[in-house]
Amino acid sequence: MVNLTKMRIHIAPVGFEIDRVVLPALDMRADKVWLIQHDKPGADKASTYAAKITSQLKRNKITVESAKADRESIFSILKTVKDVFLEESKNDIYVNVSSGSKVQAIACMMACMIFKEFNVTPYYVVPKSYPSTGEVQQSSGMEGIVELPKYQIQKPKAELVQALRIIMKHGKKITKKEMAKIAEAEKLITINSENHADQARFASLDANIIQPLVEQWKFVEIEKIGRNRWIKITPEGEHAAEFLI
Repeated sequence: MVNLTKMRIHIAPVGFEIDRVVLPALDMRADKVWLIQHDKPGADKASTYAAKITSQLKRNKITVESAKADRESIFSILKTVKDVFLEESKNDIYVNVSSGSKVQAIACMMACMIFKEFNVTPYYVVPKSYPSTGEVQQSSGMEGIVELPKYQIQKPKAELVQALRIIMKHGKKITKKEMAKIAEAEKLITINSENHADQARFASLDANIIQPLVEQWKFVEIEKIGRNRWIKITPEGEHAAEFLI
């Protein structure tokens, strides 16, 4: 028989907090907690906190998984959180935006707003107290859990993401002619005219792929070199490719 029971999955960045990760997981009866840790172990000052969190969660029969991301990069964190969303897509996912750094909190909240196709609920944990010494975790106890609103951030259509992937694969730039051929082969564009097929192909590419990537998203730019027009990734496009592709 197919198991139709959804698991309760929590995602929590690891900072200098323990209670803010452990207590909501216990209160909300989490089945599994994904800890988002720094991807540079030698520079991870929060590793001891991760060990304590893991120990307490496992003691309470909660499965613990670890995922790595650069704690200083919004785009790295977005990519990692999206990957966890994909792996846990059949379950109910809860994202703790209060347990890590400000960058981690922003990235986790953005992930909830961008990847709205997943069943994701962001929440913020209100601590009972803040200690006056730097020798212990930055807060202690749990006053309550605040569910955050599920606002949405628009993301590019699937065909635009695929076009971005093609351009990145070709060294971050590709001629418009080559892009038109690939886009037609991968069914990113549709050619309605049998006559003047080249013109129809370019027109469809311009209207459906290039124009929105240039004007709406600012992910690419067009540069004329000799007789060729090149589609080139912009810095904004490179950042988007980090977590969309």
